[in-house]
Order: sequence, then structure tokens, then C-alpha cells
Amino acid sequence: MRKSVYIILAVLFVFVSGCGSNKDSSSSVNDSTTNEQVELTFTTWGGDQHIEMYENLLEEFHEENPTITVNVESIPHADYQQKLSVLAAGNELPDVGWVAERMVPQFVNNNILTDIADVVEAEEFDFDDFIPSTLELWQHDGKLLGLPFSTPPMIIYYNKTMFDEAGLETPIELVEKGEWTWEKFEESAKALTSGEGNNKTYGARLFNEWTNFATIPSHTFSFGGSMFSDDMTKFEWNSQEGIESLNMLERMMFEDKSHVPPGENMNFESGKVGMFTFMYSYIANIRDITEFEWDIAPLPEGPEGRVPLLGQAGISVFEGSDHPEEAKKLLAFLGSKTGIQAQSAFFVPPRKSVLESDEFIQIENNPPRESIELALINEMDNGFTYPLHEEWTKIESEIINGFDKLFSKIESPEEIMDEMEKNIDPILQDN
Repeated sequence: MRKSVYIILAVLFVFVSGCGSNKDSSSSVNDSTTNEQVELTFTTWGGDQHIEMYENLLEEFHEENPTITVNVESIPHADYQQKLSVLAAGNELPDVGWVAERMVPQFVNNNILTDIADVVEAEEFDFDDFIPSTLELWQHDGKLLGLPFSTPPMIIYYNKTMFDEAGLETPIELVEKGEWTWEKFEESAKALTSGEGNNKTYGARLFNEWTNFATIPSHTFSFGGSMFSDDMTKFEWNSQEGIESLNMLERMMFEDKSHVPPGENMNFESGKVGMFTFMYSYIANIRDITEFEWDIAPLPEGPEGRVPLLGQAGISVFEGSDHPEEAKKLLAFLGSKTGIQAQSAFFVPPRKSVLESDEFIQIENNPPRESIELALINEMDNGFTYPLHEEWTKIESEIINGFDKLFSKIESPEEIMDEMEKNIDPILQDN
């Protein structure tokens, strides 16, 4: 269910009179020479734990910038892009906010992202610490339109207790032997499935939300298939590899019954799901689990290797801010080593120094270092990103309609792919 709940947390400010100049390693814009109080709005789609993290982090920002107060708003992810589009039309955009990769084409086309190249020019900002590949999404026509804060490859969370009780080798053990394949994934899911009714356990769940099909293309790509042509003018998922991806899902759901049934919201935290695929940010939901042991692993591989989705999100300054210099100062702080380190409690960091740090790897209740290296760090260069297309929302809607037909057993995988191609090609060719 969508919950249109907006959480507004104001970071309390302390007015410091007669203070000297404060120099912050994250600040790359000129310090304000006025004592005028400024209020900024920072939007995210984060949950309570993310908001709490930002609230604590922004206390430090306010100590260094006592004239700036930051209000943090949380908008549900499903509504986020549409909400910002409405705010843009009414010239009521926030000052600073999260932007996901799928939103970038529309926001760039609508000219609502501010060039923040001057933010990174200061030597103390250490822009070279950012992994170059994490910046490509935000660089347009010589401009820098945001700074990444999250660059995770899709991973598998698995219930180690379930594997141990079933006498199965774990995904990490199979990775180390070079045997963690999609075939082995299906076998493991089937072996982990048991019981009836309230005692039913399922081997796998490949969807966080039933409209989020992000794991399925990884199966296609690992067998040599694709979703679109390189120039984004042709839908190519209607292929032997693409159809087999839907066949795998159909087998697991309706033949083996090893996958959580469509529409049922049994989550990994229940202890009744053996394997669950999602981004690293989901770790916030499970770090405190004590009822069973869990761990993380990379996605399975096919003949062409493993190809996880690389989800990326950044922070941008929006055009039309009444306080653009203060907004850039906030962005500089959030993109600093201090800011990225704090956010790395939930997100895979784009700064090399933070990604390789003990502070990131050894967060309390984290998986073992070996698992983080195998599932995250070693996979950073193997993944794919969703293609950038201005009409991605329409394209995605057609794909979701296809999955709905699969879930409802209305059409076969072949028929679904034919229909997707018929409906998506005109969208691609009109642009």
C-alpha cells in the first residue's frame, strides 16, 4: 500500500553571534556574510531510519552554518517523481533533494537541475575521491547536475539458518566454488520451500514491490540477451533469453511454488523467505534481526557472467531556489567525506576512500567483510543501469502490464513479450 505520508523534521539551529569564519572541508561556496536566517527544504523518499540519520548528520551542518535551517521531507518513492514534477510546474520545488537515475532524463529535459560544478572545485572537497563511473549519470554538456550518494549493485539477502537446516551450501559458499548459477538458484529455492498455511516457507522472492521487476533483466543479460538496442530505438527483450527469464519466473511461482506468490507480501524479515533480491539500502530493515542468521551474496551468474542492476541515486540542487548559494553549501556538505560516510550506513558509497574504509564495512550488525567484498565491491564494474529515456515511465508501465499478465496467468511468456514489443517500439521510435 502506498502511504502518502510526509515526514518533516526540522534541524534545530543555534544562533552564534560574533562568530569567526568557519571553514568546513565540505564547503566549496563562499561563506555567507549575513546573519539572515535561511530555511532550506531537502526531499528524500527514505524511511524513518534514513530520516534519523540525516537529522543527526545535519546537526553537524547546522553547527557549522548556524544561519541555515534544513527541513527534511520524505515523499514515498512511488509518488516522488510525479510529486516533484507537479512542484516544478508550480515553481515550488524543494531546494535540494534526492534524484534517482530513472528521473534524470525528465529532470534534465525540463531544466530543473542546477549546475553545481563550482561546488566540487575546492581542493578540500577532494572531487577526485569519487569513483569516475558514479559521476557519468550527472554530467551533461559540461555541467555537473548532482552528486551520487548511492551506487549499489543488486544483491541477494539470504536466510543462512534456512540453508543450514536444509543441509544446503549457502550462496557465498557456492560463489567461492564458482558454482553460484541461476540453475543452482532455482534448485536451492525449491529445496528451501516447505510446509503449508502459516508454516509455509518459500525459497525466493525476486520482487520488493510487485511493480519492481529490476532483478529479472539480470537473468536475461547473464545469458547474453538485452532489453533495448544501444541507441534506444528498438525493444530487444522479446528474445529467446528474455522469454526464458519469464519462463524461470513462471516455473518458480506456479510449478515449483518456490517463489512467494504474486501479490503476497511475505517479506524476508518474517524468516519464511530463503532468498530476497534488492539493493543494499534494504539492510536497514534487517540489521537488528536476531531470530535467524542472514548474510548477503551476489546475484547468480549465467554463461555471460553476472550482471546486477546498478541502482544509483544522487543529490541535486533544484532550479528556482530562493537560496541557491546556501543550497549548494548543503549539497557540498552532504557530498563531503563526512556526509558520504554517514550515508554509507545505508548506501554503497561513491567515494573510494569511504567504500574501502573499515567504517563502512564494519558497521554494527553488518555482514562479514568477505560477503560485502563479494556481493558489493567486486560487482561494482559488472552491472547495468536502466537506460536513460525521457519516456521511461511509459515504457516501464508497459513492462509492468506484461508482468501483471504473467502473475495472473492470462498470457504465456511468448505472448507477453510479443505484446511488450508491439507497445514499446512506437514509444522508442517517436523520440
